[in-house]
Amino acid sequence: MNKNSKSVVFSGVQPTGNLHLGNYLGAIKNFVDLQKKMECIYCVVDLHAITVFQDPKELKKNILDTTAGFVACGLDFKKSIIFNQSSVSGHAELAWILNCVSRVGWMNRMTQFKEKAGKNKENASVGLYVYPNLMAADILLYKATHVPVGDDQKQHLELARDIAQKFNNDFKSNNFFPIPEPLIQKKLSRVMSLRDGTKKMSKSEESDYSRIDLQDTEDEITKKIKKAKTDSSPIPSKVDDLKNRPEALNLINIYSFITNKTIEKTLEGMAGKDFSKFKNELSDVLVATICPIGKKIKELKNDNKYLLEILQEGTDKANAIAKKNIDKIKEIVGFIS
Repeated sequence: MNKNSKSVVFSGVQPTGNLHLGNYLGAIKNFVDLQKKMECIYCVVDLHAITVFQDPKELKKNILDTTAGFVACGLDFKKSIIFNQSSVSGHAELAWILNCVSRVGWMNRMTQFKEKAGKNKENASVGLYVYPNLMAADILLYKATHVPVGDDQKQHLELARDIAQKFNNDFKSNNFFPIPEPLIQKKLSRVMSLRDGTKKMSKSEESDYSRIDLQDTEDEITKKIKKAKTDSSPIPSKVDDLKNRPEALNLINIYSFITNKTIEKTLEGMAGKDFSKFKNELSDVLVATICPIGKKIKELKNDNKYLLEILQEGTDKANAIAKKNIDKIKEIVGFIS
């Protein structure tokens, strides 16, 4: 696909504070590659963040920190639109319209609400329950044609596709909304916790040793990889032999993606080695990749004025697209504006 086609990519990242290796390999690295080929819109999704309570001061800081992470990882605000979600009112406006298109049964099938609300479903916010409709609004507001998704986000994109189709049919809108297609990274499965290979790497996990943060120092990265959970068996020669070794698979997966190799190619060169030697090599490639990003993030965090200018420029561009589309949506629905 070329930059001149009508393909539009939309994706967002929640402002949760320090970005980690899972955010980088699972999303942002791919964002950087996509901006070379397609028109891209990348959003700090602060409206999604408040589905659970956020300290206001901390939220503002995290929005800027996430923006710094975007830029440090290689997103170019002259090539891509980078903004924070709440600065474009069209997201909330369209979310309400889509709340009225979407069905309760669809919401009840969404697995992430059950996971995030846990046993306290009655005390969860209504926003957490309907936030998949806001995710659909994020995508459809810009008539995005493609959405980068991981395994845990496929269900949300399916919902967005269903909502777009229902809106088009209900209002006989001549396919106003395109049906967005998934962009799935084939090389990388999810980046998992360094302490438990069955859990996704996450900032919410209590132990700092469960993840590599993008602002970690060389010493911190080396220590975390050294302490990463593995097993006593050597590295195998076949991928199938990693099926019941989640921690081993996770480290090999990370190494393969950082070095732009297939897992098969990595195993070919590492087969028979014990993990203590492999961990040294993994530490080296992580330090070489992550430390320059961390240094840039720290520099950008000292220049809030610059980060706010990036967000404002992105907001102006996003608003121009959103306003045009939301006006047409209101007309289709029958509103007088």
